[in-house]
Amino acid sequence: MSEKELSKDESLQLISDMITQAKRNLARGGSFYFLLWGWVVMLANLGHYFIYKYELYPYPFIVWSLTIPALIASMVHGARSSKRAQVKSHLDRIYGLVWLGVMICIVITLVFMSKVNYNVNAIILCFAALGTFISGCMLRFNPLVMGGAALWVASIIAFNVTPNDQYLVGAIGILAGYLIPGYLLKKVESEQV
Repeated sequence: MSEKELSKDESLQLISDMITQAKRNLARGGSFYFLLWGWVVMLANLGHYFIYKYELYPYPFIVWSLTIPALIASMVHGARSSKRAQVKSHLDRIYGLVWLGVMICIVITLVFMSKVNYNVNAIILCFAALGTFISGCMLRFNPLVMGGAALWVASIIAFNVTPNDQYLVGAIGILAGYLIPGYLLKKVESEQV
């Protein structure tokens, strides 16, 4: 069986179709992650802030245990989405690797948080900003690009406030960087169905 050589126009159309399909795959379930992690991280930030500020419990970091079920939900959703994807392109893999890299950076930061006196929120916001900004650029979805910028601004502010106030700044940053763009992305996804 001989392979047909594609013309220049056919090659460009094939590439264009693959990019369009990859963007559909990414956009189809992308809001799930931004909304899930947005709510979990925002609530954990607010919980930590208020528990510490009002001395409600001696271990305010306990609220971060909310991330464990969120991680499990993310993995289950990712596995199901991967099975449903019609085409898995290079762009899909890069998108996943960007967020894997962000997660690795966050885990390394958390493992060594004693080296920065447990003031990791500003650093984590910076990593989240990078992933969000790149996601917005890959999807050509400006609310995510602007969400990444909002997270960078929150990171800068968090570097300049008290350790506990970093949690309040983090919550506001996540609202602007994850939740607002996440709901806008969900609206776009529902219009595509």
